[in-house]
Amino acid sequence: MVSPARPLDILILGLNYAPEKVGIAVYTAGLAETLAARGHRIRVVAGKPYYPSWSVPTGFHDGWWRRSVENGVDLTRVAHYVPSRPSGARRILHHLSFALSALLPAVSAAVARRPDLVVTIAPSLLSAPVAKVAGWACGAKTWIHVQDFEVEAAAATGLVKRQGLLGLALRIETAMLGRFDRVSSISPAMCRKCVAKGVPPDRVVEFRNWADIDGVRPLEGLSSYRAEWGVSTPSVALYSGNIANKQGIDLVVEAAERLRHRRDLTFVICGEGPNRARLESRAAGLPNVVFRDLQPRERLGDLLGLATVHLLPQLADAADLVLPSKLTNMLASGRPVVATAHPGTGLAEEVDGCGLVVPPGDPAAFAVAVEHLIDDPGERTALGAAARARAEQRWVQSAIIDGFEREAYRLLDGVSRREA
Repeated sequence: MVSPARPLDILILGLNYAPEKVGIAVYTAGLAETLAARGHRIRVVAGKPYYPSWSVPTGFHDGWWRRSVENGVDLTRVAHYVPSRPSGARRILHHLSFALSALLPAVSAAVARRPDLVVTIAPSLLSAPVAKVAGWACGAKTWIHVQDFEVEAAAATGLVKRQGLLGLALRIETAMLGRFDRVSSISPAMCRKCVAKGVPPDRVVEFRNWADIDGVRPLEGLSSYRAEWGVSTPSVALYSGNIANKQGIDLVVEAAERLRHRRDLTFVICGEGPNRARLESRAAGLPNVVFRDLQPRERLGDLLGLATVHLLPQLADAADLVLPSKLTNMLASGRPVVATAHPGTGLAEEVDGCGLVVPPGDPAAFAVAVEHLIDDPGERTALGAAARARAEQRWVQSAIIDGFEREAYRLLDGVSRREA
């Protein structure tokens, strides 16, 4: 039996890692650093930072591998292909290049350190075989954590259109998930999807992303971004995050077009990504739309406090393939959310009672929901308070990582979730 008092030795394989400011990197780095701070031995093999700009910063260009210790984590970064215009085929090459670059350092670390557990983060699914080889090389248990179902998400956003290729990729995904000792995902709906793909229910565990509960609190005064960005309207509808295919963010511009007559409302789109230039072009001439770059993480509370209403569009076909990580801090900010999702989907369930949910791809309904919350301060306040309460109930980092630790010890003791 593995005693919970004994520190674990864990090898984590994940493409995205700090200092990336948004997305999966925040949670992979947060998991690794928190476990290290709790006394566990953590080794990470990650890619070089590139997201969401799809370009590697100048300071990371040199060297094929780079090893360092960051916040108590033994970290190896590997070089990989980063396409400036990430099409479907280029994304496959991007993920494949990371898997190939990570193979030797991951297996070498496994053989040298003989970790108790090898954890891999999907995306990228193409690096999952690397984790299995590393686990086999040292006799460790293996765990795959699914942040999104990338194959179906690629199909839903039009990145993969050939049905034969899609079918092959789905079969590979199903076969790969079934080979891991634990399979986790970030929402109940996504965990159910893992079971639907053939993973035995007693191997599936929920492992949520979390909110920055302490750093993001309901802002009582005015956000400093109002003066800094010259936002003078009483109300702000804010989208903050990646600007890419699966967000369906065109809906924000379409809603702004419908509400351009409102002199009391500004739409702020704060983010980066491959679709930003196209979106800016589409919004040209709209006086109520402002674009800004991603802001420093230490100012996240002030940024999210700028919102009167948060905007969370998502393509219909991406429902239950990914739960947007930005939702956690939206809720923590104590502001209501207007999201697009069909009833019964994971996103609709998470937002219910904390905002309004409208059908995906319906700009009229999206605009009506925004306008309703702007014009009804009582409902807006009630939904915002419920959002903060939900964040404190479901999205606390320490409690979520406590659950990861407990499950890791159970796995290493050979205890199934059904027995536990």
